[in-house]
Amino acid sequence: MKKVQEVYIVEAVRTPVGKAPRGMFSKTRPDDLLAHCMSSMLARHPDFDKNEIGDVVIGCAMPEGEQGMNIARIASLLAGIPDTVPAMTINRFCSSGVQAIAIAAQQIATGQMSAAIAGGTESMSMVPMMGNKVAMNPKVFENDENIGIAYGMGITAENVADQWKVTREAQDEFAYNSHMRALNAIEKGYFNDEIVPYEIESRKADLSNATTVVSNKTVSNDEGPRAGTSVAVLNKLRAVFKMGGSVTAGNSSQMSDGAGALLLVNEETLKRYNMTPIAKYHAFSVAGVPADIMGIGPIKAIPKVLNLAGLKAQDMDWIELNEAFAAQALAVVGELALDTDKVNPNGGAIALGHPLGATGAIRAATAIHGLRRTGGKYGMITMCIGTGMGAAGIIEAL
Repeated sequence: MKKVQEVYIVEAVRTPVGKAPRGMFSKTRPDDLLAHCMSSMLARHPDFDKNEIGDVVIGCAMPEGEQGMNIARIASLLAGIPDTVPAMTINRFCSSGVQAIAIAAQQIATGQMSAAIAGGTESMSMVPMMGNKVAMNPKVFENDENIGIAYGMGITAENVADQWKVTREAQDEFAYNSHMRALNAIEKGYFNDEIVPYEIESRKADLSNATTVVSNKTVSNDEGPRAGTSVAVLNKLRAVFKMGGSVTAGNSSQMSDGAGALLLVNEETLKRYNMTPIAKYHAFSVAGVPADIMGIGPIKAIPKVLNLAGLKAQDMDWIELNEAFAAQALAVVGELALDTDKVNPNGGAIALGHPLGATGAIRAATAIHGLRRTGGKYGMITMCIGTGMGAAGIIEAL
């Protein structure tokens, strides 16, 4: 049996995140966004032999339409990765990006390969939530035991708000702080090390002379944060999922488009190519919870991953807790007594967006670069998952 190897992260990049369905990436394919991430990070290591990549593992929550056909393979070929390098698309809904990192890391740790690429991509502009064809198993509706699977995510957030006594006022304040933290991070350039700017090409017909006008625009900032919002503005929004409820469009995550990618290697590869690691992979865990309160998933996953890593919550210097809804994020923070100063210091999905299968990889990049900038050591990426699960991964900044 091969000795378990240390897994190092040498690159962690992402695109800016666009708003769906009519934002800056509404006409940009998700495979192009992902290919851009992969080619950009590999370009930083011109001496690295791409043939050493053992696998490309990519998360995508709705792998159909423009992000079907094993988008991991399509994007890796578009990125110039040799066709001898295999690739696979994996799906664990909102945790797909961090699950991809775990799968790639585990393959390296067990000696199956010396290097791998992990990441995620999602275009919610092109492929809507639940996909283009919703075909749920009718048996879900036959008894109360499984009916929670059919609940909309907003209803599960209302259930969490009710059971954990999370008030509308607390949700709106949390949402406001998410925007303020994100705007501060953009203003101070905190995302610059993780974002690879993307050039958007637009085409418009000029009917006066029957030609097509091509224009290009480079984008380098996330599109979601709202400078003009306030708690008072958020208080005025109506509940959208339940009459008399507390979950609104303003205290829920944004539908988004984006991609992220990481390059992982073992120690021997690190030394042979004289690479400088930016982080080390430690552990990953996933847990199940009732589908009708899916938002509490991290409450079960976080203790599991901390136990695996031999760490405590207090050891975490940075926690990226995906803000699917303010209600569930607050329930998790309260139940586990997490330090709010360490949770989403640069804002979360309410402000920055949630491109489903890409979010885990995107937020991993944010945690890694955030830790390096602030001198922190351990970081966690965690989120709830549709149908009732939670995931959590731990990395160490170097």
